[in-house]
Amino acid sequence: MKTSFNEANVLTETTGLGRAGASPRPHLHKTIDRDQLLAQLHWRYATKQFDARRKISSKDWSTLEEALVLTPSSYGLQPWKFLVVNDPDVRQKLLAASWGQTQIIDASHLVVFTIKKNLSEKDVDAYLDRIAEVREVPRDSLHALRQTLIGSVIRGWDDARRREWSSRQAYIALGNFLTSAALLGIDACPMEGVDRLKYNELLGLDELGLQTVVVAAAGYRSNTDQYATAKKVRFARDEVIVSV
Repeated sequence: MKTSFNEANVLTETTGLGRAGASPRPHLHKTIDRDQLLAQLHWRYATKQFDARRKISSKDWSTLEEALVLTPSSYGLQPWKFLVVNDPDVRQKLLAASWGQTQIIDASHLVVFTIKKNLSEKDVDAYLDRIAEVREVPRDSLHALRQTLIGSVIRGWDDARRREWSSRQAYIALGNFLTSAALLGIDACPMEGVDRLKYNELLGLDELGLQTVVVAAAGYRSNTDQYATAKKVRFARDEVIVSV
């Protein structure tokens, strides 16, 4: 039996400026300490075992949702929707489509990063309407931007390239989500090892014009997860950073 749209909470970014009615961009009073930033990035890891008893607070989860909303995208077009799957029965079904990886059911929260399969002029116009609303500018003043977006993303590419481009945008959102979680002291695990077609079926995504790209589980690590204390393995900086 397919999951209805209402059984998975859908978080949709509308613009990089936040939700309708949101306050203007706040003045930056302070920045994160450099040592704290690096400490949290060293602390985070792809969590293999979550403590199923620990849940992310509603306040912290709301912050992570807002971080998703604030994710940058090419042209600012935001060709995605983020499905937050709360229903335990649905997550149990998704477990079989995730090669039995228990993060799916043990994590506090599960996010499915999806993209729009048939990005169209309608999506471009919705974005331009949002710009006009948020920035309080005449819709006609965005004509040149519309021509650029229609000419490149919509008419300039075929479906395959458009979906590839959209998928890359979803990975930007994933990276932002993982880093934001780490800064809040919340564990997360990016998961590509899922049957995307089965996810689409179980979540009823085809009917919504969406398709699964990648998944992320979030919560708190179990004290039995041996990977939590394993040394992080990265190549030396001079092997991966090239100055030109």
